Amino acid sequence: MSLAMEEDDYARLVMESEPDWLRSEIKRLFQELGETTREKIQAAEYGLAVLEEKQQLKQQYEELELEYETIRTEMEQLKELYCARSMREGFPSRRRLW
Repeated sequence: MSLAMEEDDYARLVMESEPDWLRSEIKRLFQELGETTREKIQAAEYGLAVLEEKQQLKQQYEELELEYETIRTEMEQLKELYCARSMREGFPSRRRLW
């Protein structure tokens, strides 16, 4: 059955109904609307929480990446100093620091 036919059948049912049935149907529809609205709000809140957590994780990642690059640069500088000192003082240049 197509959606248009279902809507037509529903409209016919409403037109032929008693006032009590119409009141109960309106009440049911309002309750369903309220429940659907609450579900959408809850889904939006969950989505917002996920986006906030994603942003925090991205920031942590960027901070860790910066810290890694800083340490890597410092390590390279220490290697260069060690090699220069080794050459100056006659240490074997093949000796590994790490």
